[in-house]
Amino acid sequence: MDRLPRNSESRCLAIAFSLIKKHYPHIEWVLSFSDGCQCGDGTIYRASGFVLTGLKKNKTMLLTPVGEVVADKTFNNSADKKYKGLKKSDCTPLNGYQLRYIYFLNPAARQRLSVPILPFSKIDEMGAGMYRGEKITRTKEQDAGHPPALGGVTPTRALHLDRAA
Repeated sequence: MDRLPRNSESRCLAIAFSLIKKHYPHIEWVLSFSDGCQCGDGTIYRASGFVLTGLKKNKTMLLTPVGEVVADKTFNNSADKKYKGLKKSDCTPLNGYQLRYIYFLNPAARQRLSVPILPFSKIDEMGAGMYRGEKITRTKEQDAGHPPALGGVTPTRALHLDRAA
């Protein structure tokens, strides 16, 4: 259950960006990743003005035989005794995608981006949609602005523009 008010995540990002711009003016963009294997596909990033720059099938997040999720880098760390004797080949890669997002603190920095900006529709095309750990598909209804089948509201007749009049 969410404990913070609606839009808190976007508000926190906006405050963080403001502080970065003020105290670290040399930073021109923020890079972030969304775990479309366990959590979500980055809805908050899209709502906050990030652009999608990467979308790849997961190969790094693994499920151990005892049901723990670990990054494959765990097996490169010999100091972690918890997984001693366990091999990467003993684990199963999680089904899903990893998404990369960039937010431009300096809009001029966008010109120097060396990777393509992907349309958000690519997430559905690749079957990478996820929300709160569940696979989803965004429908055209959601793009329309008021998805009645998904719990949204259709404005009353009085609020519709009557073109016939």
